[in-house]
Amino acid sequence: TLQKMAKQQEAQQAASQENLLSAAGFVQRPANTPQRRASLNQLPPDRVVRTVHDDRVAYVFADPLICDCLYVGDQRAWGAYQREMLQLRVADEQALAAQMNESAAMSWNWGPWGPWAPGW
Repeated sequence: TLQKMAKQQEAQQAASQENLLSAAGFVQRPANTPQRRASLNQLPPDRVVRTVHDDRVAYVFADPLICDCLYVGDQRAWGAYQREMLQLRVADEQALAAQMNESAAMSWNWGPWGPWAPGW
């Protein structure tokens, strides 16, 4: 069951990653031939890799498990993807900070500091 939950979480993360890639302008290319599948399996899975082909820079994301495909993007798509990832990180950090602040506020003794203290 724990293994099943881990696989489900992994699949959700991959789907979220793929949604971000698509929204940023990456194009999904299926591994629908033996040559494409072999090429896909040579790339590190679930990671964006920078490549150069015919003097053109491209960014590729190999997903051999979920969609059996390759996501391909140009410099503009890569920049948009990085901005999205940064925004998600900032939002996650803000949520964590808010949660920590709430937890600290609930456990701290507000006695002498509250609005009910003399001088407020």
